[in-house]
Amino acid sequence: MRDNKAFLQEILHGLVEGKVVPYLGSGVLALEPCEVPDGDVALASVLASQIAVPFKLHRNLPALAQYIENFKHRKTLAKLMTGAFSAPAKPNRLHRCLAGLRACPMIVDLWYDQALPAALAGRSNWGQLQGVSRSDYPGRWYRCVRADGATVSDGEAAAWDLVLYKPWGAATPGASFAVSDSDFVEILTEIDIQTPIPPTVQERRSGRHFLFLGCRFNTQLDRTFARQIMKRSSTLRWAVMPEEPSRNELRFLKEQRIERIEMPLADLVCALEDLDAAEIAPAQQSA
Repeated sequence: MRDNKAFLQEILHGLVEGKVVPYLGSGVLALEPCEVPDGDVALASVLASQIAVPFKLHRNLPALAQYIENFKHRKTLAKLMTGAFSAPAKPNRLHRCLAGLRACPMIVDLWYDQALPAALAGRSNWGQLQGVSRSDYPGRWYRCVRADGATVSDGEAAAWDLVLYKPWGAATPGASFAVSDSDFVEILTEIDIQTPIPPTVQERRSGRHFLFLGCRFNTQLDRTFARQIMKRSSTLRWAVMPEEPSRNELRFLKEQRIERIEMPLADLVCALEDLDAAEIAPAQQSA
């Protein structure tokens, strides 16, 4: 593993120049106090507090969501999920930094919250590509949502300066989520051939590097989505991961040639905040 300082500037320059795609997991919410669930276990706990479910499901979000869908109806699950993320979205330092990257063509945000869209509210010509449940949108894998909440065509979405890709859906607008076992079975059946991944995402990842922030790869679901979303991108990839990886995570990092950055996420945010435009001018001119 290289010293962090040896490639931190490379990453920062790549972000500013639009060569690096940030890929956010729910762990980014832990940077600052937040009022919405900041991970699978927290969200499962919120859902379980609203409706009686078997105790063995309390730490298994997709299975718990499937139980609610089976026994209380899909509409109940959607209502509970919307309620879990009903608190006003409060962007943290990282969200604000990413929103300021004017050359960034795409950000992947795996979690259901709206903090990053809130940070992007002051920008123009951007929108979300939201994964959907096929229970809510039969025959569809995603929807294109403009910044004002209007649903638009793939053609309009392809022209956005910035695409925010939320593959598991979002609380608003639309409130459609991929969260239950049946949701993910549908997606995983097709994801190897890339059908659920919007063409605009496939085009914008090509030749670009990926930076994983607030992500863990402990579950097969997390690993599969990361693998398929960054498919056919550059092989230059990093993951900010100060915690000791599990055996499965280490195998995944090696398999996907993801270089681990063993530093707190807050340190990378500080480096982004301190970045001087003059420092990156030579890199931009030579790009």
